Amino acid sequence: MSDLLAIGASGLKAYSRALSTIGDNIANAQTPGYARRTLELTENQAAGDMPLYRSAIKPGGVQISGVTRSVDAWLIEDSRISSGDAERSATRLDWMNRVEGALSDETNGIATGLTRLFTTADQLTADPNNLTLRSQFLQAVDDVASGFRTAAGQLSGMADGIAGAATSEVEAFNANLDALEQINIGLRKARPGSTNEASLLDERDRLLDQLASQAGVTATFDNHGAVTLRASGSGDLLVGGGVVTPIAVTSAADGRLAFTIGGAPFPNATGSLAGLAEAANHIADQRAGLDTMAAQIAGQLNAAHQAGLDAGGNPGATLFTGTASAATLTAAPLTANQVAAADATSGNGTMLALGEMRGNGDPESAWSGHLATQAQATASARAQDAAATTRRDAAAAARGAVSEIDLDREAADLLRFQQAYSAAARTIQVARETIQTLLSSL
Repeated sequence: MSDLLAIGASGLKAYSRALSTIGDNIANAQTPGYARRTLELTENQAAGDMPLYRSAIKPGGVQISGVTRSVDAWLIEDSRISSGDAERSATRLDWMNRVEGALSDETNGIATGLTRLFTTADQLTADPNNLTLRSQFLQAVDDVASGFRTAAGQLSGMADGIAGAATSEVEAFNANLDALEQINIGLRKARPGSTNEASLLDERDRLLDQLASQAGVTATFDNHGAVTLRASGSGDLLVGGGVVTPIAVTSAADGRLAFTIGGAPFPNATGSLAGLAEAANHIADQRAGLDTMAAQIAGQLNAAHQAGLDAGGNPGATLFTGTASAATLTAAPLTANQVAAADATSGNGTMLALGEMRGNGDPESAWSGHLATQAQATASARAQDAAATTRRDAAAAARGAVSEIDLDREAADLLRFQQAYSAAARTIQVARETIQTLLSSL
């Protein structure tokens, strides 16, 4: 009879713990990184043969084997890889959209300025001595120069912004490395199968998810679940054996980023850090391309204007100064009478020559081609981001199907274990009543 009491007591203990586990699942249904937990119950073998029972039957109640998490290692790894790719493409696309905005006519007015310049030149062919048109021509020159300076300033600001974002991201990455080592310490001390161990494993996986979204990392695990983390590209140790190796970032003069680990290069092809590095390279290329465009357009227009004669018969002056870079491009301080509308043969020869430049490698078409190249690169980045996002969402859904909480399922389990708990309590009650009856009969 004492065994019947023990069986009932073991049931009460086990089913009470099971109900608590279900309660944790329901309470954390919306908690990011929480994996569904299940209480593993096994048969508790009796110590030996029992009177009134055949030797093959040894009921001993139920015992708790531990708490297990509903996870799939392969799905988790696939989710992390796809998350890193998606973060890389999203980060790069974000900055490329900003570059496209900085180069757009709505922001800098370069295209509008060039069109106005050539339109005014066409008008001056019919009335080369019109001072108003000459002033409008010089204003268009100033608008073009101002547009290049605006675009250069915005690209320079973006380069600084990426450098700051990379520094913050590296700090967050290193903080996650430190936190992961603390989780490793906790896992080595945790009792296997305990709720504390499950909580630590949840936090470990959450940190690994964040790290994988920032950079390429490879994780291996020991018997306690403690992780050894290495850089995917180089194999350098990031976390393991009580050692944490932080990474660092530096920015070159043109804004390009360089990541290092322990003083050596840190090759990385995925995650937000890779996206920032690619965006920094693109902006550096665009800044150099903008300087080239500024020098090219200024050179073409300066050469055409210097070939003409102004209202006083003097050789035309340069229209632009500071042509070494877009940031320094400035309209020369000319008066209306210094506009070289004429040439040696006619009073409007220079303006006619400017008109003939259109459509033949002229500044307008060169600038349009530059914008088209940026638009094509952005469109390509957008398509890559859409594909990476779709893959990430699919991988996350597959992982969630295993780990996430289904409230309907939890409700069914709750009812099942409530009934089991009641049955265990009834078992104890029957044993108590039986013992009381036996004692009363003596």
